[in-house]
Order: sequence, then structure tokens, then C-alpha cells
Amino acid sequence: MDDVPTPLILAGCGLLAGAVVGVVARAARFCTFGAVEDWILASDTKRMRSWAFAIAVAVIIVQFLDAAGVARLDQSFYLSADFGWAGAILGGLLFGFGMAMVGTCGYGTLVRMGGGDLRAVVVFLVMGLTAYMTARGFTGVFRETLIEPLNLDLTGVGGQGLSHLLSSALGVERSAVAFGLGVVVPATIVWWCFKDPAFRRAPRDILAGALIGLAVAFGFATTGIIGSDPFEPQQVESLSYALPPGETIIYFLTFTGATIDFGVGLVLGTFGGAFLTAAAKGELRLEAFDDAREMRRHLAGAFLMGFGGVSALGCTVGQGISAMSTLALSAPLALASILLGAAFGLQYLVSGSVREAFSALRFAGR
Repeated sequence: MDDVPTPLILAGCGLLAGAVVGVVARAARFCTFGAVEDWILASDTKRMRSWAFAIAVAVIIVQFLDAAGVARLDQSFYLSADFGWAGAILGGLLFGFGMAMVGTCGYGTLVRMGGGDLRAVVVFLVMGLTAYMTARGFTGVFRETLIEPLNLDLTGVGGQGLSHLLSSALGVERSAVAFGLGVVVPATIVWWCFKDPAFRRAPRDILAGALIGLAVAFGFATTGIIGSDPFEPQQVESLSYALPPGETIIYFLTFTGATIDFGVGLVLGTFGGAFLTAAAKGELRLEAFDDAREMRRHLAGAFLMGFGGVSALGCTVGQGISAMSTLALSAPLALASILLGAAFGLQYLVSGSVREAFSALRFAGR
């Protein structure tokens, strides 16, 4: 083991975590956009509660790992002092709307690819390359000049975690505040999830949420422990499908000069888990665009997801579960923006009118 490079070990960990996500998403229909769709169109909240349960499981385990000095959350970019509130809101709205145009999110795209959906292959390529350009290329100019200058510097309170703010405001040790939040927040979420009789009678959705939450905690644990190698230090991270798809594409394009990491392993594992599950269930079939109009919608949606995901520093999983488990301030902002963007996009697809989509959202909010 001493001779195996640290990035390769973490890539293996990402492969395992991704395989769990791929299997769960394919077998249990754990889908963020599907949850939003069920909620808005059918008033069915079981999948939304499953997603919330995943957050609760991730929060309580990750906060425990951090208290034990394992997760090293203080080194995660989610808790950095550079609070990108504008990116979380604008990027989240764009990602959510793009998700509605495509019909799924980042990891959902990989799950669809695993079943043979050729439309998802196109979305993966466009979303991945756009995300990489937004992080390190041409479209990144817009992010750097229009969004990042609005960031708030929270160095004075130590970071952008909710525990940082409360600790500073109350004059209490951050570790004590984090422990309290690590109990109260997930307990509240679990109460909301299980107060619904339909969710209590849905063991598949309960198990799916628990497994996704465990996968997120596993990501922080492995990158926190193994990634602390003094000779090859690695970024503390967990599940996210905003930038990793683009990094995976670049990795295969520049194989001889590239280094595999947790994110690349995560992408490959998610696709592999979904493929094996689809094969086992007899669901492998090639699907393509019905017409040019559908293709244009998917291309536009994939672009918005790539740009929005990187601007928000995460997707439905990256910000919606991983960042939420760190109790970062950006997480609820990004998550709420993604859900709002997806809801608006869904209403737009149903009505075909921007005005009617706005009206539907205003009516639903009353």
C-alpha cells in the first residue's frame, strides 16, 4: 500500500462511493429532479423526503467525524472564508433551470448513460466541458468578473459555516456549536421526513436516502484521512457532479499527463454502478433524441448546468448534500436556488410560457 499513490487510492474510494450512488439511483429511482417533479406535479413528497433523509444522515455522521478530527472539514472549500453568495444563488438558479430542460441532474445524467441513453452522453459531454471551461477556461471569465467580485470575506469569523457565525455571535467554542447543530439539524429533518405516513411505509426510499448519506460521509472520511498524506496532500471533498465530469473528460484526453483523483473515480463508479444495475434489471436499451427541438433543449440545459454548477460550487449533490453536511452557508442558498430554478423550468415546460410559469410559481407560493 505504501507504493500506491495517494490520488489512486482516493480514486478507488471515489469509485466505490460512485458505485453505491449508481446502484441506488438506478434501483431505487433516487433522483433530485424526479423528486421535484413528483412534488410539483403530483403532490407526492416521498422522493423529496428520501433526499432530505440523505442530508440528515450525512450531517450527523460528517459532524461526528469532524468532531473526532477525522473529516478535517476546516480544510474543505465549502467552509472557506470566501462566501460566494451570488454564485450560489445565480449558479443555483441556472443549474436548476438547466436540470429541468434536460430532465435530470449531473449524477442522473450518468445514471441514464448507464442504461444506454445516448441523449445523456451528449448532455454529459456538453455539461462536463462547459463546467471545465467555467472553472479554468473561457466561460470562467464571466464568473471571475461578474460573480466572484461580489463574494463576502468572512475571515473575521473564521469561515462560512453556520457554526462559525453562531460561535462568533454567541462567544461560544465552535466545536460546541457544531456539535449542537449536528444533533438539532438532522433531528429536525428526520422528524419532517417521518411525520409523513407514506414515507414511513416506503422502505426503499428510506434505505436509498440512508445509503446516499453514508456515501457522502464516506467521501469526507476517506479524503480527510487518506488525503492528509504529507507528501501528497489531497483536497478534502465528497460527492459532487459539477466539475468532476469535466475533469473526467480531460483526464481521458490527457491520460499520460493527468492524475486520477476522487472525483474521476466517483464519475466512473456512478456510471459503472448504474450500468450493472440496468443490465441486471434488463433495462439496457439505446435511446436517442426524438427531434432537433429536443436536442436543442438538452444542449441548452447541459450548458446551463455546467456553468451554473461550477458558479455555485456544486450541484444537487455537491451543494445539496455534501455541502449541507458541512453546514456551510452556501448550501441552503444554492439548494433553494436550484429547487426554484427547477420548479420554474418545469412549469415553463408544462405551459410553454414564461409568464404562465411565473404565475404558477406565485400561485403555488400562496
